[in-house]
Amino acid sequence: MQLRPAARSRPAGGFTLIELMVVVAIATILFAIAIPSYTTYIRQSRRTEAKTAVLELAGREERFLSTNPSAYTDVPANLGYTGAWPIVVGSGYYQLTVCSPACGPSAIATVPSYTVTATPVAGQSQVNDAQCTSFSVDSAGQQYANGSGGAVVATPYCWAN
Repeated sequence: MQLRPAARSRPAGGFTLIELMVVVAIATILFAIAIPSYTTYIRQSRRTEAKTAVLELAGREERFLSTNPSAYTDVPANLGYTGAWPIVVGSGYYQLTVCSPACGPSAIATVPSYTVTATPVAGQSQVNDAQCTSFSVDSAGQQYANGSGGAVVATPYCWAN
């Protein structure tokens, strides 16, 4: 009786097309979930940068008033900045402006007053943030934020996120 050689099995050194397509499908699903989440976190970090800059400039206004008790200022040099308004801050995604006396949604009837506003810089990706388009704070300490369309309805969400 003669023995037959054992049947050769497939070499264990590669992937089939089906296995490769399954991996591509799984990677596509993960990217479809990860990229929007990443974009959301990036927008939120840039919003934090804008809110910090607005509050820091409001603090400079208060320090200015403590040494010049008659009025706030809208002169950048008096607040420690060079150039003219708007001034680009942080990583270059937002620009700051100051109105003194106060203007915009927080126009306060009493003088002295101010409003500090951060808006996205044109041409930067933060312009696409439709939820929180700008941040403002006034001399009374009120915080404002505009959503899409310019409505001051997104304030609680925007200042919390």
